[in-house]
Amino acid sequence: MKESREHIDCFSCKFFYITWDKSFPYGCRALGFKCKRMPSAEVFKASDLECLKYHKKAASSK
Repeated sequence: MKESREHIDCFSCKFFYITWDKSFPYGCRALGFKCKRMPSAEVFKASDLECLKYHKKAASSK
């Protein structure tokens, strides 16, 4: 049985976006797909690896 792991937080990735598609509300620009769950969770489900395209967003200068 697989152990429960924390997945990468897509909200802090520069490639993550929210779509207008109600069926697939989350997207990843780096990997080019939309999904119902967080993209990092879909990547982990498909490959059993954490997302290799994750890139932390730059800090905003407000």
